[in-house]
Amino acid sequence: MNGFVDVFATYLYGLKAVAITLAIMMLISGLDDLFIDIIYWSRRIVRTLTIYRRHRPMDYRVLYEPDEKPLAIMVPAWNETGVIGNMAELAAMTLDYENYHIFVGTYPNDPDTQRDVDEVCARFPNVHKVVCARPGPTSKADCLNNILDAITQFEQSANFTFSGFILHDAEDVISPMELRLFNYLVDRKDLIQIPVYPFERKWSHFTSMTYIDEFAELHGKDVPVREALAGQVPSAGVGTCFSRRAVMALLADGDGIAFDVQSLTEDYDIGFRLKAKGMTEIFVRFPVVDEAAQAKRARFLQSARSSSIICVREYFPDTFTTAMRQKSRWIIGIVFQGFKTHRWAKSPMLNYFLWRDRKGAISNFLSFIAMIIMLQLVMLLIYQRLWPNAWQFLSIFSGSSWLVTLLWVNFGLMSNRILQRVIFVTVYYGLAQGLLSIVRLFWGNLINFMANWRALRQVIQHGDPRRVAWDKTTHDFPSVSGENRAQRPLGQILIDHQAITPEQFEQALANRVLGMRLGGSLLMQGLISAGQLAIALADQNGVNVDSLDAWEIDSALIDLMPATIALRYAVLPLRVENNVMTVASEAGIDPISLAALERKMALRINYVIVPRGQVVTGLRYWYARRRGQDERALLKSAVAKGWLTPLKAEELWQQFVPRQLLFAEVLTSLGHINNSAMSALLLRHERSEMPLGEFLVSEGVVTQETLEQVLRLQQQFQLSMPTLLQRAGITDSQLNELAQASS
Repeated sequence: MNGFVDVFATYLYGLKAVAITLAIMMLISGLDDLFIDIIYWSRRIVRTLTIYRRHRPMDYRVLYEPDEKPLAIMVPAWNETGVIGNMAELAAMTLDYENYHIFVGTYPNDPDTQRDVDEVCARFPNVHKVVCARPGPTSKADCLNNILDAITQFEQSANFTFSGFILHDAEDVISPMELRLFNYLVDRKDLIQIPVYPFERKWSHFTSMTYIDEFAELHGKDVPVREALAGQVPSAGVGTCFSRRAVMALLADGDGIAFDVQSLTEDYDIGFRLKAKGMTEIFVRFPVVDEAAQAKRARFLQSARSSSIICVREYFPDTFTTAMRQKSRWIIGIVFQGFKTHRWAKSPMLNYFLWRDRKGAISNFLSFIAMIIMLQLVMLLIYQRLWPNAWQFLSIFSGSSWLVTLLWVNFGLMSNRILQRVIFVTVYYGLAQGLLSIVRLFWGNLINFMANWRALRQVIQHGDPRRVAWDKTTHDFPSVSGENRAQRPLGQILIDHQAITPEQFEQALANRVLGMRLGGSLLMQGLISAGQLAIALADQNGVNVDSLDAWEIDSALIDLMPATIALRYAVLPLRVENNVMTVASEAGIDPISLAALERKMALRINYVIVPRGQVVTGLRYWYARRRGQDERALLKSAVAKGWLTPLKAEELWQQFVPRQLLFAEVLTSLGHINNSAMSALLLRHERSEMPLGEFLVSEGVVTQETLEQVLRLQQQFQLSMPTLLQRAGITDSQLNELAQASS
């Protein structure tokens, strides 16, 4: 027994030596963290007593003031089957913005993801598939470089440029006002980062829930202090917007390659590169609340303002192994690769935050080992208190008063660390989660400890941290509406409806009318009727078919819908019932446009498909900026004079209407502008008084020769009412008389 005691006492002396070393190192780290706490709370108190007394917080409604600039969202996707569709659908349903495009980077050896993205692109005209040059997985940076190349090509083909470039992952849930915030700031800031707040799971999911603890404190306190003191913001890799200036500078700096393909944390890397170029970076915590929301608390001690900030939400890894792999990648990128890439800077303050980034390689070990030592000491204390005639092992530590003082100081610093975490978790997630963060502390330290070991082992194994391969982490995505719905091809629907035979369809494709979409081409060739086309389009889009007489629409409904909206979306209002407006369209309305239409009308929108030409003629009658002759009035005048029977007039009208089409359809069908680019151009055209063709020429999108060619084709496709009347036997003199009577 005495031998065991001697051995154990020797072990405790060794433990004491380790504890002293750890205590000194933890004191340094703890004082470092305390400095950040003091700066944060001092700034907050001073700003509360000065700035916030003089100025009210900026209202979120100011985000609506700037015009919508085109924004590109870049999404790398490796093995993301079933996720992209949910992301695009959720964005379309919730984003309070319309002028954006999503570019999804896929790999040639990932056909499942490619197929999923193809289905999404068919439903969402603003989603574009990019296939990387090399088989995957490469690195996130390599995928982003391929996406940037595709964006450049898209800009050239569409003849417009994006103002902002946004980083997101496929599993991100984007805040409804995120793009409006970026749109508001992107002209003045070159890197804009918003917070990341992970989704909650059940309390028992300790691994996933450690992320809410870490991000709540990091993006609630640490990064705002870093921005205030050093003017440098590390990108989180998601919820980051780069200005066009920034992207062009990165491309120029990298000789056409913006992102470092050997970096595992290309987002962190770019923040330093842009700062070195003198560009401005900002971390934005912008709440979207009103008076009623501020007074309401969903959870005890949850802050209404803090919990309503514009942020990125996502589910983080839920297993120990996946979390360890993800964090080891972060450690390799930030600590080991970062040290080789970013040497110490000239700015002492920037060096201080570089030190804070890199101390994680040590502090993760320290925290875990300190907790192990603390558990041993607590167990010894319990033994001494409860066991009769127990050996007083802790007396080994009691002789050094300075050590006891040091341990008490560290205990105070650790208590402060726990308190800070509880505060920042509570303001976003509520007090229950704030208190649970204490319970999760040991588990989080264990994950970080093992991640550090894995990172160190990989670096030693490869000899150079830049040789470590990208180890992608899989995530979950919240369920939106279940299965991704791919549209059936229009030709197949027409064949299924027995409107045409397969042989007729193949022949029609071979003889397709240049400048017309498929449905219009079949109609022009006389293979289907306008009614059959409307039924097929309604089937394709999962909506009802209807018919309308635009001249019978209530003028009060017309007044309810502004001309800019009706012309932008090519719709006519039919009725409003129970706060739902039903509109008529000649084609399917994509989810992004439908959501934008609802926002602009402040009503729920239900649309129906009507036969071709009915909306076009109605738009010209009710909303045209430059109204021409009223064709319906010509027919009525001819009937009134007895030159046409009512039956003949109706027959001419039915010939006239299906042959009317919009200028934009001919332009896009000819391939001069693709549909997604046309959407962005129509948004800009809303603010112009010029006809669309003249506007496109003035913007340099098409040439005057192209405009004249499209207008000639449009006239060629369309039947004019005077031509139909002449075919019905109306003479030139009678036609002139009709024109004067109907003017």
